[in-house]
Amino acid sequence: MTMETLRMNALASRLTGIGRRVAGLMAGIVLLAVPAAAQIQVDIRSGSVNPLPIAIPAFEAGPGGPLAVGKNGTQTTLAADEFARRLAGVVSADLARSGLFKPLSPKAMLDDVASPNVRPRFANWRAVSADALVAGGIYPRGDGQVRVDFRLWDVLAEEQITGYRYVAQPAEWRQIGHKIADVIYQRLTGERGYFNTRIVYIAESGGELNVRKRLAIMDQDGFNHQYLTNGDDLVLTPRFSPDQQEITYLAYYNDQPRVYLYNLDTGRHEVLGDFPNMTFAPRFSPDGNSVVMSLARAGNSDIYTMNLQTRKVRRLTRDPNIDTSASYAPSGDRMVFNSDRGGSQQLYVMNADGSDIHRISFDGGARYATPVWSPRGDLIAFTKIASGKFVIGVMRPDGSGERILTDAYQDEGPTWSPNGRVLMFFRLNPNTGASSLMSVDLTGRNLRVIETPVDASDPAWSPLLDNPNS
Repeated sequence: MTMETLRMNALASRLTGIGRRVAGLMAGIVLLAVPAAAQIQVDIRSGSVNPLPIAIPAFEAGPGGPLAVGKNGTQTTLAADEFARRLAGVVSADLARSGLFKPLSPKAMLDDVASPNVRPRFANWRAVSADALVAGGIYPRGDGQVRVDFRLWDVLAEEQITGYRYVAQPAEWRQIGHKIADVIYQRLTGERGYFNTRIVYIAESGGELNVRKRLAIMDQDGFNHQYLTNGDDLVLTPRFSPDQQEITYLAYYNDQPRVYLYNLDTGRHEVLGDFPNMTFAPRFSPDGNSVVMSLARAGNSDIYTMNLQTRKVRRLTRDPNIDTSASYAPSGDRMVFNSDRGGSQQLYVMNADGSDIHRISFDGGARYATPVWSPRGDLIAFTKIASGKFVIGVMRPDGSGERILTDAYQDEGPTWSPNGRVLMFFRLNPNTGASSLMSVDLTGRNLRVIETPVDASDPAWSPLLDNPNS
């Protein structure tokens, strides 16, 4: 996929709360225009309260087609106008799920299509109370690729905020839609988006008597789903590497736990080591050079790191109680983990070399598990067990400002979106025993179900597949 940059006007950005620097999502992407003097701003802290009305009509379809789309053996073709309609639908669905935007119903729009090559009739969009407008178009090329243009407009100011051009294979159409949604999210909130990402999780099937746990991966919206393992071996706790290309996970081979690396480009599984009685699978360090894990040796569970180049293992904690579930801070200089060294399962923070261990959770009568440091560095998410319930919460790294985001029978295993604004986790239904993936933003208001073809647990969110500001 490539992008290019074009200038439509010379107005400097005065967009309040939004950064001025705009670059390609990948090498070669084209910026269609610099941001203009628009004044739209979305308060990301307010979650689903008063979402911004945004119009995303069907994209304009240029001559040509049909276009070959589909992945993972689901190849099919779409007429150009259907391709354009579905692409706009991906953008609309992404923004709606964030809780910050309210895409207008197609029935409410006075114009069915807004071409990126024609200045909008802003009066028509003001008449339907749209604050922002996305005008897009798809144009098939003779080389089998497709060009996608889009512009984001401030309807009230009648000025363009930004725009991009993408050139890609038609099969990448959903990824293009996610990229467009990421750009819109970033330009209107001042925060990076999180739509062009993937989720790896444990797919569960077979029932209690013949349970199968397979490693599965999908886009963050549930599409492009595929299984990475065949279910012959029990797999647990997958985690992404910082470069998105590898997953580490725990699998039981001949009833013995092994830590694996799975390369998403090559499909190759590599054994990191056999670790009898391991309690939790490893997580990558922020630089991707090592993993941190909990190992049970001589009846004692402590935290260790492994250098991925040398395979050398180093012990970090030395306590007769259980230390487990470690997660690095994004700076790489600290970790959070849970331990019962104080008499109950609580959260602790230490330096990356194992020094300066101190407790940060102090709610009497409650236990804490599965801590995960936010990619922003400002919060730690966790599972809290109290009064017979498992809930998801966050606190600052010093233990202050604890907030509970969910209220259910059993919510576990939080994982952060790459912008640190949304959490995904899995929820157990007490009546059916089924488990499903859920997401919630930091306000606790925007709670959503993530659809999967089978029961799902232990999700892990990838970094952005590419960075709009790289």
